[in-house]
Amino acid sequence: MQAIVHDAYGSTDVLELRDVDVPEIAADEVLLRVHAAGVDRGVWHVMTGLPYPIRLAGFGLSAPKNPVLGMDVAGVVEAVGASVTRFQPGDEVFGIGKGTFAEFARVPETKLALKPANLTFEQAAAVAVSGLTALQGLRDRAHLEAGQHLLIIGASGGVGTYAVQLAKAFGAHVTAVCSTTKVDLVRSLGADRVIDYTRDDFAQGTERYDAILDIGGNSSLARLRQVLASAGTLVIAGGETDGRWLGGSDRQIRALVLSLFVSQRLVTYVCRENHADLLVLKELIESGQVTPVVDRTYPLSEAAKAIAYLKEGHARGKVVITVHTPSIDQ
Repeated sequence: MQAIVHDAYGSTDVLELRDVDVPEIAADEVLLRVHAAGVDRGVWHVMTGLPYPIRLAGFGLSAPKNPVLGMDVAGVVEAVGASVTRFQPGDEVFGIGKGTFAEFARVPETKLALKPANLTFEQAAAVAVSGLTALQGLRDRAHLEAGQHLLIIGASGGVGTYAVQLAKAFGAHVTAVCSTTKVDLVRSLGADRVIDYTRDDFAQGTERYDAILDIGGNSSLARLRQVLASAGTLVIAGGETDGRWLGGSDRQIRALVLSLFVSQRLVTYVCRENHADLLVLKELIESGQVTPVVDRTYPLSEAAKAIAYLKEGHARGKVVITVHTPSIDQ
């Protein structure tokens, strides 16, 4: 099969489209015939091996442990492991796999769900990583409730476009921050108020928010706390720097420490990849309350261009790679 492979850490220059063996699945995994794969910031981190702690997280110290990139995925089940009970060959599914920038990929049963009936494979491939991050940030960390006022910083990206829609589905009043060219998109997703950060400073307003979801910004904790209600919750889900060691996580560490001494809750989190929450997203999508926003698609052979486009920060929603997979016997 063809796959996007990197034998060393580095920029997109290390990527190569190459023939590799179809992966062997474990008893609790599914072999997926990939139709589309989503691109997210995590792909860039795995490609570059930065910040360095990511290498300690099991991705390989000096070289990639799994040379095939990709996590977000949608496709058709080709085969199932001996202990898999939820899926069977022929099922159309979406979720989070291992090495999904390829014609076939391994996916744990616990990180997979049946594809929403109203989505294309390209749309479905854009759901899992960003959708789960937004859902868990709002529901589990911000504990967002109907009627509360929420500020979303970085509302036009992959996570942000889901966060706006999910917050409205939860009944919140949403103020969203993005750049000029993305204001119309974010407003169309349901945001009650949109702040163009190139013209206005969210920290200069008089409103105080019950919760803030900071995805793409690098605002100081002081500026964020300035517009957060005295008993409000700040959830940091992003805001990266080019630091090779901490990559912006120092701000998250400082937030956790500061939270011990102030009335406001300052929290961060790591997305939990699980079947149950994929089903929550599936239900919200099929009911029409949430729709994936796909900026553009690239063929598998142009995966490097897709990653570069995402890294430039211009994407409106998600970037997706399309895969035309031949028979497993070819």
